[in-house]
Amino acid sequence: MKRRDFISKTAFSIPMISMFPADLSSIGIERKKGKIEKRTLGKTGWKISAIGFGGIVVMDATTEQAAARVKEAIGYGVNYFDVAPTYGNAEEMLGPALEPYRKDVFLACKTGKRTRDEARRELEESLEKMRTDHFDLYQLHAVTKMEDVETIFSENGAMKAFLQAKEEGLVHHLGFSAHSVEAAVALMERFDFDTILFPFNYACWYHGNFGPQVMEMAKEKEMGILALKAMAYRPWPEGAARTIGKAWYEPLTEREDARKGLRFTLSHPVTSAIPPGDENLFSMALDLAQDFKPMKDKEILEMKQKAMNTEPLFSYPMT
Repeated sequence: MKRRDFISKTAFSIPMISMFPADLSSIGIERKKGKIEKRTLGKTGWKISAIGFGGIVVMDATTEQAAARVKEAIGYGVNYFDVAPTYGNAEEMLGPALEPYRKDVFLACKTGKRTRDEARRELEESLEKMRTDHFDLYQLHAVTKMEDVETIFSENGAMKAFLQAKEEGLVHHLGFSAHSVEAAVALMERFDFDTILFPFNYACWYHGNFGPQVMEMAKEKEMGILALKAMAYRPWPEGAARTIGKAWYEPLTEREDARKGLRFTLSHPVTSAIPPGDENLFSMALDLAQDFKPMKDKEILEMKQKAMNTEPLFSYPMT
């Protein structure tokens, strides 16, 4: 099915409560007392933690702080770590901190480069900084515009570098992150990626009509579905003091609000959600996720009502 047809078919045809209670059987949940549950990541053969460690958590940390934050996450059962060159000095800090645990974790990295040579160069730099000989997952980073999709799949596009790196064993699985429905669907049409990393957030889902189309297509393709912005609230109000330095949006900072945001996202067939990069919010997410329970219909209706009174970070169609 062509992108335009798929979007028009699914954008308004998926009832807004149709996925609840969601069927989570496809993600093979594994639970252990005192640990965050693990879920199957598509067809990769991996089971990864339902909370992922975003590299921004160690951006601008000291060596000791980075080591302590990684150790804390490992203690909760986190085995999914995600980083990117655009996260300040996160690679330099995460590489040494993660090195003692590298063989037991699923390590993902990204590139924002769209051409073959630039993507290859950035991959090699990231491998060196992260002190590893391979990434378990390598992703196109933050694809939003259709022009980027065209460049990525051009004769000298980044996909050439991705495929070569996979042949060489430098990366084991290929994926992408996207910030528009249009780009996400186009990428899934063009190539059988292993994973998608996308904002699945209650306000975007209900108020922005942003997410159901993408999740439906990713499920049909049996991809591993990874989530951003589960603990996002709204754009920072104009003139408001930005009290959280590592978030370009206003996050859910109250414990019960954050719990509901995470529960909404993880009640879908999402394998893992990456919390905000603020270290305190990340620690709270680790604690909240230990006793995760899928949302029930009444709770979902309450979230929908809250969403309709919240400005979403993203909407479809893209404006």
